[in-house]
Amino acid sequence: MFEKLSYLQLQEYWWFLVGLLGALFVFMTFVQGGQTLLHRLARNEAQRDVIINVLGRKWELSFTTLVMFGGALFAAFPLFYAVSFGGAYYVWMAILFCFIIQAVAYEYRKKPNNLFGERVYEGFLFINGSLGIILIGIALGTLFTGGNFVVNSMHLSHWTKSTYGLEAVLNFFNVAFGFMLFFIARILAAEFFIKTVDNKEIVERSRIVLKYEGAIFLILFLYVAYAILTMNGYNYDPVSKVVNLEHFKFLHNFLAMPIVAGVFVFGALLFLAGIAIDLFVKKENGIFYSGVGVVLVVLSLFLILGYNHTAFYPSLANMQSSLSIENSSGSRYTLIAMSYVSLMVPFVLAYIAFVWKAMTSKKISIAEVENNPHHY
Repeated sequence: MFEKLSYLQLQEYWWFLVGLLGALFVFMTFVQGGQTLLHRLARNEAQRDVIINVLGRKWELSFTTLVMFGGALFAAFPLFYAVSFGGAYYVWMAILFCFIIQAVAYEYRKKPNNLFGERVYEGFLFINGSLGIILIGIALGTLFTGGNFVVNSMHLSHWTKSTYGLEAVLNFFNVAFGFMLFFIARILAAEFFIKTVDNKEIVERSRIVLKYEGAIFLILFLYVAYAILTMNGYNYDPVSKVVNLEHFKFLHNFLAMPIVAGVFVFGALLFLAGIAIDLFVKKENGIFYSGVGVVLVVLSLFLILGYNHTAFYPSLANMQSSLSIENSSGSRYTLIAMSYVSLMVPFVLAYIAFVWKAMTSKKISIAEVENNPHHY
């Protein structure tokens, strides 16, 4: 089956899968967003326990999605994995640290006689949900703005800055992208609490979060969308593979792929519709509209990054070192073999959906958490 596809078609197929997994991970960051809302929504220990237990039933799913995203990148585009994760070392190590302390916090927060106390572990959860998500957004932003790396003819790379990726925080677009992701996570979390928490006070405070942070998100989203549409990008000749600067590259990509442009606009409208449903219609299913919307928007951004002969990871040190889906992918044999493995992805997603439904079949109340001796 996959043997009949061309090398480029296999590369495009895998870039689509990477984009889909990345989009699903962004949706799952509502767990991190909820962690940052802990002390804003809860006024006592019982309410904090409810929020953490609602999120605690989902945090492993978000981590599973992140691992699948990283695994797909490693399998299909190993050169990008090596350049980014090996070059922008400090950024990715900081992100990894943020996710390590998340796991520690969920495991030990309610352990009897723990060394640090609950508040320290709640601080760990806040760091994971704030710094961790903002740094991931900054790292994703560099797919548009580029990194300081050089790749030689032997596919060996090195970073040209001694800050090893930390210089990305000095780029305004990257920071705006990171904070946009941060507010997306908080908005999705507020919608998730409205859907799953049986506590009137928490639900009402969640609606307040939607009201004010929805406006902040909209400002950031409009800036990021404008910046992307007016941004210069790198294209490459499909024959010679020579990389060139192209003005309004991502706008041209949207125009060349109108379906992708339509998916982007439709996804953005769905996300806003989810906020409106929870805020004005007073229903509780806004998370489904906003969740689908986020997945569509992020997927469309990945597609304009990788398709239409675009260098999805520009090199600021040497333009010809820029990475594309053609020069950073694994061999044809590897992609074919991994494509058969990818047929298992729908089963993994079905498992996640099944677990999701089982865990959200009814709302969680303070009484239920207090009566559960194994809560987080």
